[in-house]
Amino acid sequence: MRALVLASTSKYRRALLDAAGVAHAAAAPPFVEAHERASVLAPDALAEEFARGKAESLASAHPEALIIGGDQVPAIDGRVLGKPGTREAAVAQLLALQGRSHRLHTAVAVHDPRAHCTVSRVVTHEMTMRTLTRAQAEAYVAHDAPLDCAGSYRVEARGALLFEAMRGDDHTAIVGLPLTALAALLRELGHDLLDA
Repeated sequence: MRALVLASTSKYRRALLDAAGVAHAAAAPPFVEAHERASVLAPDALAEEFARGKAESLASAHPEALIIGGDQVPAIDGRVLGKPGTREAAVAQLLALQGRSHRLHTAVAVHDPRAHCTVSRVVTHEMTMRTLTRAQAEAYVAHDAPLDCAGSYRVEARGALLFEAMRGDDHTAIVGLPLTALAALLRELGHDLLDA
């Protein structure tokens, strides 16, 4: 079996692979996300482009491995939601989302440097946030500090309580890495995780 390298240092993506018993290494990808691409790409296509870029950017460092990239892009009314960076921006983003539904696009890509090919998929969930008061949004941000999370929430923590519903095919995608899609992509490349 070939080695797997996760092109991410996200503890949440690593935890998903660990929970599934998937042996892997992790490395920070040198890929730089070009957020201005949001003006020319649909949100799901942007997530896919970033996931592919991350995976492919580690090819020279790991020429014998299969490299996994992932990315998430939440959007509302076709507008991409970025990482807030500050508490004030996070609260404002939550108040803009509260009582409404938005889409969370999670892309996964696997690059095979030997074959010079990349396969990818996007999993989309419809996220319906409950109605929130400013005090509730502020308390949530103080608790989870989702300043580095696009959409200003962490569903793997207290953020799950912000929602009325999360509709989609693979709950692991909401956390950051759709394992069902990943397993299918790896099978396309001849690597069955159940054989590992």
